[in-house]
Amino acid sequence: MSARALQRTSNAALMERLTERSRSTLFQEPSDAERRAWLNSLPALADVLCDAGLHEVEVLIEYRMPLSSLRADAVLAGTHPETGRPSFVIVELKQWSEARLVPDTQDLCLVPGAGYRSSLHPVAQVRRYCDYLEDFTALLNDVQNHLAGLAYLHNAQDRDVSELLQLNDGKAHLFTSTSRGELMQHLQNQLSPLDGALEADALLDSPITPGQQLMLTASYEILYGGNFRLMDEQQVAASLVKRAVAISRRSDTKEVIVVSGGPGSGKSLIALHLMSYLGRNRRNVVHATGSKSFTTTLRHVVGQKNERVAKLFRYFLDFRTAEKNELDVLICDEAHRIRHSSGTQGSLNAHRSGRSQVEELIDAARVPVFLLDEHQVVRPDEMGSVLEIDQAAKARRCVVRHVDLNEQFRCGGSRAYEHWVRRLLGLEPGGPVPWDPEANFELLVADTPQAMEAYLHSQQAAGSTARMTAGFCWPWSDPRSDGSLIDDVVIGEWRRPWNVKGERDVRGAPRSSLWATEQAGIGQIGCIYTAQGFEYAWNGVILGRDLVWAGDNWRTNPTACKDSSLRHASPDQFERLTRNRYKVLLTRGLTGTVLYSDDERTQAMLRTLIPGSVPPPP
Repeated sequence: MSARALQRTSNAALMERLTERSRSTLFQEPSDAERRAWLNSLPALADVLCDAGLHEVEVLIEYRMPLSSLRADAVLAGTHPETGRPSFVIVELKQWSEARLVPDTQDLCLVPGAGYRSSLHPVAQVRRYCDYLEDFTALLNDVQNHLAGLAYLHNAQDRDVSELLQLNDGKAHLFTSTSRGELMQHLQNQLSPLDGALEADALLDSPITPGQQLMLTASYEILYGGNFRLMDEQQVAASLVKRAVAISRRSDTKEVIVVSGGPGSGKSLIALHLMSYLGRNRRNVVHATGSKSFTTTLRHVVGQKNERVAKLFRYFLDFRTAEKNELDVLICDEAHRIRHSSGTQGSLNAHRSGRSQVEELIDAARVPVFLLDEHQVVRPDEMGSVLEIDQAAKARRCVVRHVDLNEQFRCGGSRAYEHWVRRLLGLEPGGPVPWDPEANFELLVADTPQAMEAYLHSQQAAGSTARMTAGFCWPWSDPRSDGSLIDDVVIGEWRRPWNVKGERDVRGAPRSSLWATEQAGIGQIGCIYTAQGFEYAWNGVILGRDLVWAGDNWRTNPTACKDSSLRHASPDQFERLTRNRYKVLLTRGLTGTVLYSDDERTQAMLRTLIPGSVPPPP
């Protein structure tokens, strides 16, 4: 809507429109904080625009960034007063009345009203929005078009946020109620008074530049840095780690950083950014996971550029005998895979430390960093709990700092789809809901596994990455003596093999750890252990009979599961882990997901929720 229309819209009407948008895109009610921001900040912005004579500038409210769930408070669209070219201004609105910098940082703020939780400096925030929009929007690839950013703290005066005023740069600026006149002049320098509707439509309709794939750019980030741009809470997490490292050698206080986030929220991007930054600054840093596939893939990708760097990627169990504070930083990625103990049942106890695995990891570094998603715990012996990490850290008198990525950002894919999956599986209250199609993510159902496979092959042939996964409901055989794989996954006349077991070489199929990243992986069915931690453009999921829809609820069936690690799980444990497993499998796709169930009742239920379907195979 135009600035004039925004100014004249009643609070009730504006609230109703924005609330309905939140319901349709995120499957949830807006928070009280969001409602207060809409009621207080948007009228303040409209008044500034109208007072500046920019009544016809178009205001895009809660503008969604391409290929993400990230939303800018507002994007102003119009023409530049000097060039006549399209011009856009990203606006971050804050209700802060006072704020100061976190000591020893330049881009983190403490805000009293937020309980002194660390927040990203608004100038740093909006500057990243500008860079991100330029990276992913074809319209802005034209250097003659203009893009700028600003943060407006309309409740604050300069004297109450004086420490924040130092970060202004050429592309993003901070304004307060004190500098309202300067803000009006700044906007007049960026936007003409002409109608901005055409420019707004051009931005909304602009083609999207595809995002970078994590594994294909990991080596460049580690070796050279700069390929991944951290946004919002991602940058808060990275800055908290950098601050903790900077003070770790002059302080007796040890800090533990715990970062929680769902699929695609950027946990691994944070890890790789920190590896690059800390390595370049000569800090002793190591990356560790509990996933063989994930670590092996990182070693493989990075090792192609520098074999020595590949040695920095380790496993959680490698730190049983590490000396106390041996490292500056230990980055524990996929920390939901942490086990209760580094020893395994039946193993020799000579190297057992007598500590839990999380205690070993905390002891190994001055700044331990844990990145996890509690809904990705998939084995009985995995701990994966923020609470247990907190308890272990506080027992060692460590300061614990938390960052939650869950509501901030999704790197590709769809936040609405992730909410849909959680509702579908009962991981959020309310029960399954119909899928409301959206522009940047496609959800389809297949009538047969043949139709799913044909559709995914067509997507890969068109240049996308595509994989098929399934619940662990079929046996997993060793290859034949000639190296060929056995077609274990059998549904009617259709049959396909699981991915390769282990790191052996099999003709025409990648080793297990490279199944998600090598093109030939589409020929086999991936399991939970090879899919977890990876993403690809198109995701096909076969729901097995270990989780079926019975009447009006899910029913788990342990006898249908062929995974020996769940053999001795209690009924409650089996149900929780099975739902988590399917949540992992269902959230691997960045562009779209295709579902099929081997159970007729479950397939019928999916049909009622998902309007779109793949065409039958030719």
